[in-house]
Amino acid sequence: MASPTASRRDTLSIPGVVLTATVLFGLLLGGATYGLHGLTPVLDRATNSTSTWIIWTAVAGALLRSRWLAVWGGALMMLATCCGYYAASALGGTFGSGGLGTAAVWSVAGLAGGPLLGWAGWTVRRGRGDLRAVAGAAVAMVVLGEGLWMGLALRYWGEAAVFLTVGALLAALLTVYLARTGARRYWLCAALAPVGGLVFYLAEKTILNSLIGTV
Repeated sequence: MASPTASRRDTLSIPGVVLTATVLFGLLLGGATYGLHGLTPVLDRATNSTSTWIIWTAVAGALLRSRWLAVWGGALMMLATCCGYYAASALGGTFGSGGLGTAAVWSVAGLAGGPLLGWAGWTVRRGRGDLRAVAGAAVAMVVLGEGLWMGLALRYWGEAAVFLTVGALLAALLTVYLARTGARRYWLCAALAPVGGLVFYLAEKTILNSLIGTV
């Protein structure tokens, strides 16, 4: 029969294993993102995208059992993804003189957004009350916001249309999922997602873009 101390030690080791796996996945995701650049126009745009990293962070949060584990996992995964991407960039010889500052900005942005998206993924699947619908909107808003950024800021209207369509479909699918699982006020997901998308676009335009422009 295992001693209480041994059982406690085994229990405490589980979060460490989960977070380590999350970090490893983030490193692989970041490296793969860099490696897929330029293969095809579709892959290039899909991988050179904030949404790609953030959606995977929300998925990771949904797979974790503990809310706080999902929050910490989201932060670590986004940071690891940035590290994996810029490490691959350095190995590929494309890490220029301004790369360190840009990497720092994206890492800080990841540490800010990662916990939110990890929480959102967990809450959509395991949460209670109206927060489930709000969390679903937080996931979909990233894709919608990036679609607005591509269209309004970069003038990539074709890619913008794709991202906006995917974001709308994601909001619809999450709304249907929440309705089928009995979430209260599930319709808030569809209602808040476009508002969140606009907020995300404005934040990217006014805060993130200005920070990157100074490094």
